[in-house]
Amino acid sequence: MENKNYNDVFTRPVIKVGRAVNLFAVLTCMLPAIMLYIKFGAFPGVANILKGWGLVLSAYLIVAIVEAVSYFPVLGLPGTYMSFIAGNIGNMRVPCSAIAQEALGTQPGTKKAELVSTLGIAGSVVTNIIVVTIAAFGGQALMSIFPPSVLEAFTYVGPAIFGAVFGMNAVKDLKLGLLSLVLGLFMLLVLQWSSFAIMIPVNVFTCVIVAVLLYKRKNK
Repeated sequence: MENKNYNDVFTRPVIKVGRAVNLFAVLTCMLPAIMLYIKFGAFPGVANILKGWGLVLSAYLIVAIVEAVSYFPVLGLPGTYMSFIAGNIGNMRVPCSAIAQEALGTQPGTKKAELVSTLGIAGSVVTNIIVVTIAAFGGQALMSIFPPSVLEAFTYVGPAIFGAVFGMNAVKDLKLGLLSLVLGLFMLLVLQWSSFAIMIPVNVFTCVIVAVLLYKRKNK
């Protein structure tokens, strides 16, 4: 009964609103092109549109699938809808969600973890808006006075965030953490793969399969 109430009160409304908002965002992305056509009659032609769409699809289709699959266990259902609208998923929403769950000691995959993730991501969105607004007005002035060494340090922010999140989760299961690290280094240094669109799904699904096998072995 508790699960039924949770689904009726929370999950189903989230799916309904999340779908509507995401579809609306897709439509609004087309508004600039529609306005250019209405105002100036600019139209590249169907062939060019399909060609451009095909190029974008070939570049980002795998990313769209990988991100949705690999981030969902951390973000949860509401967090996934919110994150794909707000953006900055890997370097902002996932760390905030993971840290919020870690701070409250929630069990990953539970309804409590999903609620905590939602609140953490919502807080990150509000904070992000405030920081971006301040940066839009004063960021350029600050960047102009920073020395080159400080500006160069910003290039390491993304790896630092991913490293911190990896370390936070790896200590929960050292075997899987070590497997993920070794597998990533093997693909990068030995196989010399440079595409994260390939490396991430290989690493994620390999760790998932090994985790399932270890779980079944432990239960036996």
